[in-house]
This record gives sequence, structure tokens and C-alpha cells, in this order.
Amino acid sequence: MEHVKLHIPGPVEVSEKTFRAFCSPMIGHRGQGFKDLYGKIQPQLQQLLCTKQLVYLSTSSAWGVMEGAIRNLVSKKVLNCMCGAFSDKWFDVSKRCGKEPEALQVPWGSPIRAEAVDQKLATGQFDALTLIHNETSTGVMSPLAEIAALKKKYPEVMFIVDSVSSMSATPIKFDELGIDVLLAGTQKAFALPPGLAVFVCSPAALAKAATAKDRGYYFDFSEFQKNAEQSMTPSTPSIGHVYALASKLEDFFAEGLEARYARHRKTNQMTRDWAARHGFTLFPEPGFESVTLTCVNNGARPNGRVVDVPKLQKLAKDQGYLIDGGYGKIKGTTFRISNMGDETEASMAGLFAVLDKAMAQL
Repeated sequence: MEHVKLHIPGPVEVSEKTFRAFCSPMIGHRGQGFKDLYGKIQPQLQQLLCTKQLVYLSTSSAWGVMEGAIRNLVSKKVLNCMCGAFSDKWFDVSKRCGKEPEALQVPWGSPIRAEAVDQKLATGQFDALTLIHNETSTGVMSPLAEIAALKKKYPEVMFIVDSVSSMSATPIKFDELGIDVLLAGTQKAFALPPGLAVFVCSPAALAKAATAKDRGYYFDFSEFQKNAEQSMTPSTPSIGHVYALASKLEDFFAEGLEARYARHRKTNQMTRDWAARHGFTLFPEPGFESVTLTCVNNGARPNGRVVDVPKLQKLAKDQGYLIDGGYGKIKGTTFRISNMGDETEASMAGLFAVLDKAMAQL
């Protein structure tokens, strides 16, 4: 079957080098070989996330760790910061975990602002909040540093941050920010196959998790810490993913983290420029656009261009490229183009050439 190159917001394209690493010969997950593998990548993960804390590997989607964070860290009430499909879903997850959530809801396309979070936390009702740094459904990147600065004012509140579509594509300094949990799935900016999550916890989060009576086992943060101290995982890991992650981290540091971040900014700007050339506006509020994917308006705002999005997708797919037709309630009124992972100026130029041809046929 002919391969269609992925420019959807995840899973993204996976390189041959990464797939070769994924197919490394199997080893025992309790043996020295696995300990050496995990031990080798631990300092690289710490450098990537700018932390002295141990970084954990979870054989799950990011949602597993997101639910785990609720079970480990919420004892009073959780503030769910909601600005799109995935951050909105965290409110439902909180309820299903038997917790008492409250929604801080803003319109899709708008970011979460520190002032609004401050007003909610000032009530003293909350012992945790959830935030998605880069809301994949809307292409909005909320101002993480400004929101995290509130941690100094509310040290007892656990700050839980999903960086699923931003981790490794833009700098996130975990220790400096002072947040409590930072997590991501590896099928987006890491450019790995789906099935592995990476996360880190603050000492305060670990201390609080140790007191939670119904935190379960699979996502017990105390178990992750205890095992990571021995370069192991609490339960059987996807060893292929860990080999692939080791290969990908080699790529990150060979390129250089700053160069990697700059590449994402450049390829993202190329996408915005393509949209502007064709008369489109962007869905996010100006100044809060993602650097890993672009959510393009299909007809919104004055003089915005309108196209048949499914037809645009089909024309692109017929030429070997897949873009996304919008998510949830903005499906069709927006479409999304990813530049995350291994994409370069040259690879994005190839996509835009195909999209230019498709646009001429609409």
C-alpha cells in the first residue's frame, strides 16, 4: 500500500531511523539491559525538560497519565481550564474519577489567561488545576509561564500541565516554572508511534500522591518514582518505544535543542504564510498561535476564504499528503496542518506545493 505522508496533528510522520530502533531485538524489562537503556536516556530527558527530577515512562496514551494525575493529586476540588476539545474533556474525566471539578471555560480559539485562573484560585476551594499548554483541537497555545507564575501565590495547589503537542518543540523549563506535573504522549512532537507517555512530577506532587488512598496502581506516581530510581518502570513497558525514544533523543541533541525549537518556529511560520497567501485567517486569537500546528479558519472573520475542506483533503491525499479537516464542533469550519516532529523547510515546501495545486482545483 502506498504511504500517505501525515501532516495531521498526531500521529505524525515517523522516520525510518526511528522505526529501525523500534524493531531492536527484545530484552527483558527487569534485566540489566533495560536498566542500561533507561539509565542512558534519563539525563537526556532531564535536560530536555530542564529538570533535576526523574522523568517517567508510561506505556499508555497521555490520557492515562492525565487521569492518573487526577487520582493522585485531587482531594478537594479541581479547576479544569477549558479552551478546546481536549481540555474540555479533562472536566469529564475529573467527574468520572469521582472528583469535584469546576470549569474555567473560555471560547474555543481563546487562550487560558493567568488573570482568570488567579480569580478562581483566590477562592481557596481548589487543591489542583489542569491546563493544556497547546490545545491541539484549536491550535491555541496558552501563556504557560504567566499561569505557572501563580504557583508562588498558591503553593498548595497542584499545577497539572498537558504538553502533548508542545513538549520537545518549544522549551518548557519544568523546575523553573515550578509546576507539579508535566506530561506528553510521544506520537506528536516527539515523532514516535503512539503508545508511550513521558512525564515528570515535582517533589510536592510526589508527597501528595503518597497520601492519596484511591490512586490505584498502574498510574501510581509513587510507584513510578520508586521504579525510576532503579531505572525501571512499575509494569511491563513497551520496550520498542523506549528504544525508539533513545534513537529520537540522539536526533534531538545532534540537531541541538535550540535549533530544533527554531526549526519548529520556522516551519510553523511557513504554514501561516501559506494560509495568508490563499486568503485564510487563523482560528486562534492573534498572539496565541501554536508553533507545532496551524488551525486555519475556513471562512471566518472579514473576507476569510471558504473552501470545500473534504475536497481539499482528498486532493491532497491523492498526491500523498494527509491534512486534518478540523476537530469536534469546528470540523469543516477549520482545518489543521501539522509541522511538528521531523518536518523541515524542504518537507513543508513539498506539502505546500501539493496544497497550492489542490487550491487551484477548488
